This record gives sequence, C-alpha cells and structure tokens, in this order.
Amino acid sequence: MNKKILKPIIASSLAIFILGGCTGAGMPTITNADGTTNNTQTGAIIGGLLGAVVGGTTANRGGKRVLIGGALGSAVGAAIGYSLDQQASEVAQVLNTNVNNNPTAEQNVDNDLIVSNTDKYVKIMFRDDMMFATNSATPTPSAQAKIAKLTPVLKKYPNTIIQTVGHTDNRGSFQYNQRLSEERASSVGNTIHASGVQNPLYSKGCSFSKPIAQNTSAINMALNRRVEVYLYPNQESVIDPCRN
Repeated sequence: MNKKILKPIIASSLAIFILGGCTGAGMPTITNADGTTNNTQTGAIIGGLLGAVVGGTTANRGGKRVLIGGALGSAVGAAIGYSLDQQASEVAQVLNTNVNNNPTAEQNVDNDLIVSNTDKYVKIMFRDDMMFATNSATPTPSAQAKIAKLTPVLKKYPNTIIQTVGHTDNRGSFQYNQRLSEERASSVGNTIHASGVQNPLYSKGCSFSKPIAQNTSAINMALNRRVEVYLYPNQESVIDPCRN
C-alpha cells in the first residue's frame, strides 16, 4: 500500500483509540486537591496527545509537525475542559453555592442544591421540596427565581445543550410517577426557555427508576424527589440520566 495513504490511516486509527479511551484506565488525568478531576489540564494533555499523533503524519518534517499538532491539540482539549469547569463555577456562583463533586453529596439531606461537573457535563440538582408544592408540577416563585439566575450563564454559552430531568420516590404507580416526573422536568425546561434562553433544550422523566437512596424512609424518599439540569458541550456528551 502507498505509504502516503497508509500513514493517515494509522494516525486515524490511533486517534480513535485515544479518544475512545479518554475516560478509561491508563489515560492521563490531573486531579485537584480534593481528589476531583481537573478537566482543563486533563483535556489539554489528551488533546495534546491527539494533536501530536495527527501532526506527526502530515509532513516529512515530522518533528516540527508533532510540536505544532501537539500545541493545537492541547489548546482544543483545554478549551473543552475550561468551558465545563468555567460553566460549573459560574453556575455555582449565581446560585450562591460552590461546585461540589463529592459523589456522596446528593445523599446528604442538608444539600437541597448541588452543582457538580464531570468531563462530559455540568449538573445542577434541585430537591423537589424547594422547587414544587406537594403534588404540583409548577415551580414555586422562589424556585422560578433560582432558575432565572441561570439565564445569563446559559446565554453566555449558546451552544450548550440543556436537559431537564425529573425523578420521584416510589410511592404510587410507576406510570403516575412517570407522568409527574415528566411534568416537573418540562416545567423547569419551560421556565428556562421563557427567560429568553435559546439553547437546544430537552426534558425527560425517570419516574423512580434511578433512586439516590432506597425508598425505605421518609428521608430517603425526599432525597429521591429531585429535578436535575444537565449542561452538555455537544451531542456526543449527552447521557441517558435514567440509567447512567
């Protein structure tokens, strides 16, 4: 096979391998002091590796191309990580809280509002008790005020995909809770849209298919009743929040 054809094929295959393993074991990650992942620096490293692979196969002077490709790849990777880290920080600021990536934070009954982020999305968790009256799908005035605070941040990132998700406890039938979770997710989504946000926006109800805690007590049931707002940088990052 022609070497000029073979080299890009090898590079493309390696690039796919690197991208596919970005979240797997063995890939470089940078952690913060609290043990959470620093998406900006990690993205820069992974992007740099990919850029170096591509850059090294585009010309005979491979060394120079590797340096250029690595630099460009690092810039792209850092930009994605920075966007997620920055969005999470800005969202937390307008909601008068901090970014909390502790995996057990949602199981703390005192946390009725949690902003967190991963390398794929930013997530805002609202407890139902602070969002809706009993058996209602309409956000309370105070809840609408909190949602409105997100508007300037969301408008700053117009390409961000927004997904609102409702969750319930297991009292009542699955079908009843499915409808309630969908209505509450839609209400939050409609409130965001009514504020003038033009981002792509989807809503989803999960009924009681993804509990935070076992529905064995009133406290645990309260933990499970929640609405989550996901902010994705692109379509490839979107997850099924009822399963993942």
